[in-house]
Amino acid sequence: MTTKVAVIGSGNIATDLMIKILRLSDTLEIAAMAGIDPDSDGLARARRLKVATTHEGVDGLLRMDEFADVSLVFDATSAGAHRRHDALLRAAGRTVVDLTPAALGPYVVPPVNLTDHLDAPNVNMVTCGGQATIPVVAAVSSVTPVHYGEIIASIASRSAGPGTRANIDEFTETTSSAIAKVGGAARGKAIIVLNPAEPPLIMRDTVHCLVGDCDEGAVTAAVEEMVGRVQAYVPGYRLKQKVQFDRVAADDPLRGLLPPDAVAGGALRVSVFLEVEGAAHYLPAYAGNLDIMTSAALRTAEHMAAHRAPEVSAR
Repeated sequence: MTTKVAVIGSGNIATDLMIKILRLSDTLEIAAMAGIDPDSDGLARARRLKVATTHEGVDGLLRMDEFADVSLVFDATSAGAHRRHDALLRAAGRTVVDLTPAALGPYVVPPVNLTDHLDAPNVNMVTCGGQATIPVVAAVSSVTPVHYGEIIASIASRSAGPGTRANIDEFTETTSSAIAKVGGAARGKAIIVLNPAEPPLIMRDTVHCLVGDCDEGAVTAAVEEMVGRVQAYVPGYRLKQKVQFDRVAADDPLRGLLPPDAVAGGALRVSVFLEVEGAAHYLPAYAGNLDIMTSAALRTAEHMAAHRAPEVSAR
């Protein structure tokens, strides 16, 4: 038994997600793709792959015969558009997996809180940078309190479609919030860099966590274990070097981000450097940002479907 799903959007993220569902999922069946550009590559590919399409967006999707059998809808458009989409889809009784930074529903980062929101009508996949880095923040915070977490996500400019570019502010706000709410940091900050280098560079992510004195071996072990959990669904996710620990000097401005009682025994900056190579289902392997976002959404949807229909087992 499979669960029928639809994808709203026909850009990079939506097209990669469609291909992943078709190639990788034994429990989800894509019934339709809805876009607004009749000439988009995503809709053209969908038609070639025998997926029903509409270029009239969510309104067209709601009118499609195929929509009657759809239980879950992925939204891969923009934060602004998602607010209307969510209202219409909730009214129609459909579950929504949101790949925009709108954050109307609870955040889900699979290796951290996959099972926490399986009954929610709308779940938010944060951002590509959040999916890559929040697991690391959560790993560090599982060992020692993280008083400040900062992430820098660098992605190839070619992999950032119009939706990503239109949502830069929402990216930083949503990711910063999720660093705290899911990652466990007291405060969070996110930075995104669209790297125009040619040839395009693979996605790189840097995570900095400010902590008090801690067991460095335990932190390293927690981070390495978490990397393995992400690799279970994103094989191209990896550490670029060993976890770094730097003592924060007494006159370092970073110390001001820590509460006084947290640094009585010393203050450390934990730095983790990551690389995310994509599976090249749609864009080339440099687009790890697509791969980690769509892989996380697919994993989440499969578990939501299995939870709601126990006879369907998640892979």
